[in-house]
Amino acid sequence: MNPTEKALWFVESHLPEAISLDDVAQSSGVSRFHVTRAFGAATGRSVMGYMRARRLTEAARRLAGGAPDILSVALDAGYSSHEAFTRAFREQFGTTPEMVRARGSTKTLDLVEPILMDQSFLSALEPPRFETSRPLPIAGLGERYTCETSAAIPMQWQRFGPYIGNIPGETGDVAYGVCANGDDAGNFDYVAGVEVTDFSDRPRELSRVRIPAQKYAVFAHREHISTIRRTVNTIWNKWLPASGHEIADAPEFERYGPEFDPRSGDGGLEIWVPIKD
Repeated sequence: MNPTEKALWFVESHLPEAISLDDVAQSSGVSRFHVTRAFGAATGRSVMGYMRARRLTEAARRLAGGAPDILSVALDAGYSSHEAFTRAFREQFGTTPEMVRARGSTKTLDLVEPILMDQSFLSALEPPRFETSRPLPIAGLGERYTCETSAAIPMQWQRFGPYIGNIPGETGDVAYGVCANGDDAGNFDYVAGVEVTDFSDRPRELSRVRIPAQKYAVFAHREHISTIRRTVNTIWNKWLPASGHEIADAPEFERYGPEFDPRSGDGGLEIWVPIKD
């Protein structure tokens, strides 16, 4: 079993219990950061977001079945008060627990069912090369994403396109997609940018991020850009667990060289994954 399969099993088999991300990571045999990234790459959801949605789904079923005490349902779902449960329930389903119980049905709700892994790995991931990056100051458009909203990254690149070649201090003919500042909930910053000599004259609307000197495993993605998630999933859920390497606390990034065609999405790119020495 890979880390995501282990995490899914642990969450589903401990759904009513007060489990933490540390518990999930320990059950998966990897770090908190690793299980967060691997789970997001495989499912498009954060670990804790998935667990919350599954608990609320099961709570909705109980309510539709006529549960007499909403507070008991709330407590079983991990909420300490009726108010906190109602707020989370409304955010998840757009209605209240009382309304679902009154209707006696979940047909109008977007329930979250258990995820069944489909093992969508690359059949032959090219072995990585290992490099120590030099420090890279990157200026570009930055956005904060969740696992669920990261499908908007291509639109971010579209917005950044007109800046390329027009940023003061821009150097080289390479673009970078930098993932940084990830948290336990699966949120992360993504900067679509280019290398600059310094940040002094960058346009005010552009973000900045510094990639430190760091050892990386560098993977080639040679297919169309639209299939990158399958490569990332293979790296985090198959190659890394088998490699013996540990993830370092540093930005992960995509490197788009001059061979990449942003219009067609062809030409390939590199995925740089930080590892400990």
